[in-house]
Parts: sequence; C-alpha cells; structure tokens
Amino acid sequence: MNWLKRALRMTGKKDIEPWRSGLASTENGNNFVTNQVTLADYRDLRLASGSAAIGLSATWACVQLIAGTIASLPLMVYRTDANGIRRVARDHPLYFVLHDSPNYDQTAVDFWEFMAAAIELQGNAYALIERRSDGALNALHPIRPDLVRVRRLDNGGLEYEWTEDGRRVVKSGEQVLHIRGAMGDALSGVSTLSACRSVFEDAIAAETAAGAMFQNGVNPSGILSTSDTVALTKEQREQLEKLLQEKYVGALRNGRPMLLDNGMKWTQLSINPQDAQMLESRKFSGEQICRLFGVPPAMVGFGDKSSNWGTGKEVDVLGFQKFTLRKRLKRIEQALLKQLVPLAERRIQGITIEFNFEGLLRGDTESRYNAYERAIRMGIATRNECRALENLPPIEGGDVVTVQMQDIPLKDAISDSRQAQGVVEE
Repeated sequence: MNWLKRALRMTGKKDIEPWRSGLASTENGNNFVTNQVTLADYRDLRLASGSAAIGLSATWACVQLIAGTIASLPLMVYRTDANGIRRVARDHPLYFVLHDSPNYDQTAVDFWEFMAAAIELQGNAYALIERRSDGALNALHPIRPDLVRVRRLDNGGLEYEWTEDGRRVVKSGEQVLHIRGAMGDALSGVSTLSACRSVFEDAIAAETAAGAMFQNGVNPSGILSTSDTVALTKEQREQLEKLLQEKYVGALRNGRPMLLDNGMKWTQLSINPQDAQMLESRKFSGEQICRLFGVPPAMVGFGDKSSNWGTGKEVDVLGFQKFTLRKRLKRIEQALLKQLVPLAERRIQGITIEFNFEGLLRGDTESRYNAYERAIRMGIATRNECRALENLPPIEGGDVVTVQMQDIPLKDAISDSRQAQGVVEE
C-alpha cells in the first residue's frame, strides 16, 4: 500500500477537481465553454490545494531528504542499569516495534519515512497504538494526518477522531501516538505548507507561468533572413525549410557548416531577458522553499555550483545534521518516550529511546575507521566493540581497553628515561 499517496490525497484522477457542489474536469470542455468554471478559477483552485505545493520539485526534494534520512537511522531502545551502564535493550517489546517492524505491513524505514513526511507537510504525525493483553506495545499503525481531528475533553484528556473505510473512529489520547511539529500546542503542530502558504503559492504561480510559456511560446534557435530586396516564393520557403530540417536539425547533425548565398544571413538567438528573469524567479522560489525546511540548497540541486562539491558540500552536510535533523530527531524521541514508556519504567529501568546518529556514517568508510581509531586510542572503545559495529567476529585479546603510552606525565617520562640510561638518582 502506498501510504505516501494516501497521505497526500493523490489517489484520485488527476484531471478531476472539486468545484462548488460538483466536480470540474479538464477533459470536459463544456465546463469552460458554458462558463460553469472559468480557466482562472480552475487554476486558483489548483493553487489552493495542498498537493500542488508538494508537486514542486524543491518541496518534494526537501521532504524526501529529511524523511528519508530520518527513516534510515536506526531507532534504538536503551536500558541503564544500577551502575550507570547503558546497553541496548533488545529484549524490550518496544525494540522490535520501533527498530524492525512497527506493524504487519511496513518495515521500520517505511513507517518512519511516512511519519517524518507527515510532520513536515501536515505538522502532525499520528499512529494507532495496538497493545497486547499484558499492556505491552504490539504494533503502531499510521493514520492519515489530514483526516484526524483532535479536541480537548472536559476531564482534560485528548480525543482523536477520523474516518476510515467509511466509518467514524474515535480514540482516546492513550490509544494514539501523536508526534507534533514545530511551533504548535498540545492539540496540533504547525504545518509548513499552511504557515508559509504565500511562498508556495508564489512558487506555484511561477511554475504555472513557465509551463504556459513553454506550451504556447515559440522559441526558434535562430533566424535565417534575406536582404530587403529579396522576396522568397512559397516554393522557395518550403524547399529551404525542408533543407534545414534534413541537414541541420537534430543532435547528430549539430556542428555542420551552413552554406548561404543570395545575401542570406543566419542570426543566432539567445535567451531573452524575460525568459532569463523567469528562470531566476523559479530558482529563487526553490531556494526559499529550501530555507523554510532548513535544507541547504546545494543538497537538493539548488544554489551555486561552488557549494555543490568539496569543502562547501561537507559544511552543508554538517549543518544539515546539526541544525535540521537534530531537533527533529529529538522531537520524535521525546514523544515516543513520553507516550509509549510509563514513567515508572523510565525511572526504575532507565529506559531511553534514541536514534543512532552513527548510521549516517555507513556510507563513509574513511570517517568510520578514523572514528574507530580515535576511540581505541583514547580508551573509549575496545577493538572488538569496533569490530562488532562492522559486523566482524571478535579477536583474541580484543576486549582489552588500551591507551597511548605517550599520554603520561612529563616527570614520569623523564624518570623512565633516566632509568633506561642507568642513571641513579640520589
């Protein structure tokens, strides 16, 4: 099941749009001929729909980058013992649901990509909590965020209502996982598409204008002209056009020399200022959308060429991890811990839920090995612990914590040197 299409309301026919009490279709010409709905009204309706903003390349790229990166990080459950040592709680019921398979239909990557995309687009992510008879978490089922309505009850609790398969579903706050977006309250987070609607509408307007220009505009690559005293006949025009198409049109014929006579001249056309301004406007709209989502433009194909490679790319990636991903991951972690783990269990067993940020280093072998080397030298990890992260078997003697011998006080180094030279200190 394509959860993303369901969430974005993209399962219907693309040529059908709601209009007043009925539907308007671009395939039915009478809608426009009889002025039932004007072309301007139809375009305005498309601009107002949420799926139009999602169709922008910058919006789609930003959401895909954020949601896909979050979904690729392993979500771990840790338990801290009485000695303060924290270990992965693989035996905890939450571990399998959050790390491996939240429900029967989805993997962890599918589920968290949907949830992260829902937060970015709708400002909220919802999942129905399914528990076993003993109260342990059994599954999490995602809910379309655009269908959910939340209200505060008289007793102070929250109630969630939505429609599923034509029937009304009402659940209490204890039965629904609710991850709120930024700048919201207890009932709802703020949707980026709604809060910054004017930015997306401007971008859609620019895309619509560009599409109309390319559909209806005539943009020849050059002009073949004669002097003012020469007038071509109809047969000469047809013969000349046929010759140009046969000899010079197409990539395979590119670069052929052109022989002209009778005063004919070829004038190469460049992009006009209006078209150049249109391209700049679309580029600026894309950079604005990247700014709203906190994504460096170069990471989704926008920005200057100098920032797409080398040091500029590395700085963009680090900034994306620190200032864009970090706060989103923290929001999800705290929501899961607060709503899925009882307070008593948190205090007694020291249960915590965290994304493993080291998952981002899986594709960078050099960075991983450098990190392992530093951890071993500083005595933070053993060789076998680093080998386990690489799915390698342990080696004999690899569980010993080692440090560099030069990390000793200076006076001890001088004393050892004197003893090695046979100098007896009085």
